[in-house]
Amino acid sequence: MGNVIPHKYEITAVKRALLKNQKPLVVWFSGLSGSGKSTLANLLEKKLFAEGFHTYILDGDNIRLGLNKDLGFDQDSRNENIRRIAEVCKLFLDSGLIVIAAFITPKEKDRRIIESILGDQYLEVFVDTPLEVCESRDVKGLYKKARNGEISNFTGISCDFEIPLNPDLHIKTESEGAEESIGRIFQYIHGRINEN
Repeated sequence: MGNVIPHKYEITAVKRALLKNQKPLVVWFSGLSGSGKSTLANLLEKKLFAEGFHTYILDGDNIRLGLNKDLGFDQDSRNENIRRIAEVCKLFLDSGLIVIAAFITPKEKDRRIIESILGDQYLEVFVDTPLEVCESRDVKGLYKKARNGEISNFTGISCDFEIPLNPDLHIKTESEGAEESIGRIFQYIHGRINEN
């Protein structure tokens, strides 16, 4: 790493954000597979887009099909998956965007790594949906495969999901509708992303 010297460019992150008239932020949804992370991410982006904000969604399956297709699902690979995503988020922040990330992120250690990379531009949203509800949805058929032993290291079945210790927002999907959740998230972040 001693020979890696970053070039200093004249257009800064602050200038890019000013051009977009917003403050960059990463809204990171964590929770079990089937908890509703991607649904909430999509709804939040639609609301932000309608309000004139510049956004981008990063989603677990999409990243696994491209950037991280070389990684498996053992614990070391899963840790590296999250670390790489956090670094990609950091690049998007530098571009002035509001990033919406939807990843299971089952380990508290990984959430702290994300925070160490992104700093105060990281907003942690825990999508709290009981395992039995997620499993009953099973839109991708993954829980069934995990129960049958076809998938190893599957969060909630053969791999633990560590409940976030101190998320910025806690969304309980059993007691709160999606639109209500999005309204609450938008209200929470509005002051942090609004340049005015």
